[in-house]
Amino acid sequence: MKSLRIPFLVVATLGVISAAPAATAAPVYELRTYTAAPGKMADMLARFRNHTVKLFARHGMVNVGYWIPADEKDGAGSKLVYLLEHKSREAAAASWKAFIADPEWKDVQKKSEANGRIVAKLETLFLAATDFSKPMNAGAGKGQRVFELRTYVAPEGKLADLDARFRNHTVALFAKHGMTNLGYFHPTDADKGAGNTLIYFLAYPSREAAAASWKGFREDPVWAKAKEASEKNGRLTTKVESVYFTAADFSAIK
Repeated sequence: MKSLRIPFLVVATLGVISAAPAATAAPVYELRTYTAAPGKMADMLARFRNHTVKLFARHGMVNVGYWIPADEKDGAGSKLVYLLEHKSREAAAASWKAFIADPEWKDVQKKSEANGRIVAKLETLFLAATDFSKPMNAGAGKGQRVFELRTYVAPEGKLADLDARFRNHTVALFAKHGMTNLGYFHPTDADKGAGNTLIYFLAYPSREAAAASWKGFREDPVWAKAKEASEKNGRLTTKVESVYFTAADFSAIK
């Protein structure tokens, strides 16, 4: 008799055989920044609002959030930043291929660009969630929240130490001071910061609340102690960038 091949792991306990759950691959996130052609921001937003978001979902992409920079120096009035979730990098490629080939998208693109292209520049960055990140849950906060995207670059060999400080201290201290932790990520590509970069999203009730939260955080003795202890062998960041956003009206996260 031929032996039966079991396609999954089994666990035998007291004579009972049960299927062990298969490991689920962690999702991949894609952070994309679109710069509108001069005078085309409203057209770009309209295309996303009326067509693109729905088509992304049709082709297996999860619309996590869409944001517009709040300050002119960061592209207010000309940029759209958004985050997609994919099951894997391969799934992302398959979804984009299907989206681009979709007849409905081709028709929408043609009609929306009858008077010229509406996107002047596109940047994309693939990300993996850190082990201390909660899922980027969709949903509205109380009122129109303000969002902040922060990017930290660590010295060579210091990213693990930076992660440890966030995991063990910073995330909890942010919450203590009224900041909403949304998601923490690392770039996955070497030429885009893999191995030395931490990117994360925070949310606040208002810009004034953000300033008050940061003041309280920086003056917290617990933070001062954690920072000092973590930097005995040198600083953990060489570069810190911050961009404030408001959510687009069609964003799942508001």
